Amino acid sequence: MNLHEYQGKEILSSFGVRIQRGIVAQNAHEAVAAAKQLTQETGTSWYVIKAQVHAGGRGKGGGVKLAKNLKEVEQIAGQIIGMNLVTPQTSKEGKRVHQVLIAEDVYYPGASETSEFYMSVLLNRGTGRNMIMYSTEGGMDIETVAEETPHLIFTEEIDPSVGLMPFQARRIAFNLGLSGTAFKEMTKFVSSLYTAYVKSDSSLFEINPVLKTSDDKIMAVDAKVTIDDNALYRHKDYVNLRDLREENPIEVEAKEVGLNYVDLDGNVGCMVNGAGLAMATMDLIKQAGGEPANFLDVGGTADAARVEAAFKIILKDPAVKAILINIFGGIVRCDRVAQGVIDAYKNMGTINVPIIVRLQGTNADIAKELIDSSGLDVQSAVEFQEAADKVQAVLA
Repeated sequence: MNLHEYQGKEILSSFGVRIQRGIVAQNAHEAVAAAKQLTQETGTSWYVIKAQVHAGGRGKGGGVKLAKNLKEVEQIAGQIIGMNLVTPQTSKEGKRVHQVLIAEDVYYPGASETSEFYMSVLLNRGTGRNMIMYSTEGGMDIETVAEETPHLIFTEEIDPSVGLMPFQARRIAFNLGLSGTAFKEMTKFVSSLYTAYVKSDSSLFEINPVLKTSDDKIMAVDAKVTIDDNALYRHKDYVNLRDLREENPIEVEAKEVGLNYVDLDGNVGCMVNGAGLAMATMDLIKQAGGEPANFLDVGGTADAARVEAAFKIILKDPAVKAILINIFGGIVRCDRVAQGVIDAYKNMGTINVPIIVRLQGTNADIAKELIDSSGLDVQSAVEFQEAADKVQAVLA
């Protein structure tokens, strides 16, 4: 579950991480009120207006701007709210901005120069350990830094049996070139950030930039946070942070009816039972010259109602030119799945794309006979390669 910047910062702050303070606003009038309140609480006289969408690179698309007075706050907030923000991480249509964060100006003059760093906490899937990735090149796309100056990216792996050790936090501060008060502030920041990551059951905390202010404070100026969906039962207060407006509407609908669905950019709809079989089916489609349009796992039950719901969701994608149903009948009997497909097809009326059904396992022979004698425009298959050949034929 992805969070907005202001939500991620709230979680960080609850674990003692210093943040750039701000107030969220839904319209220009609220933005002015938020700016006034922020001035009373922080003393800031300049304000940063930030679009709140689930996408990075907001500044490049005009979604982050500086306002030097209340009139500019009203004007800029009015421009950003309601716009379709296009960034390197959105589609060409962009994402509609429904709210903005009015944040304090933290780039104030002082005894030293400000510095920006990159820092993220995530799982290293190669080692099975959490790691902290960081760089002196804050404010830039980390992908660009990795490509052009890989020697400026550091990693610190965390032993899960002992957690983050003090010497590791100090090493991070040292590698970032800090000293004195800023060094101590960074070690505290790193420790609190890692604690927030672990205790919130997140899969990603990305702070870009982490700022060293002119008076040597260390704070999170941005926050990209992803919470592990599987741990939400332990964080009831986080569930309400989900913004369905930012998610794929088809995936949201599928989740509501208990289907595991991921939207992809292909032309062959997939309906399977089991994640492993789904991955194999997607490989099969590619080998047949097609591209998977989705990942859809109907789970251990595939009755008529569930299959019909899956059909409707797959067919919402206009790019789908064929549907491949690939079911292994271990827990569920193939003949029941076949009957479910037939009943769902009849309930829906006409389906204008070819359907290939490959059923293997318990009562597969009976299932094939049911499909073949149904009189519907549904092709049956028993072997994997046979299904692949039929997919290739309908796409030709």
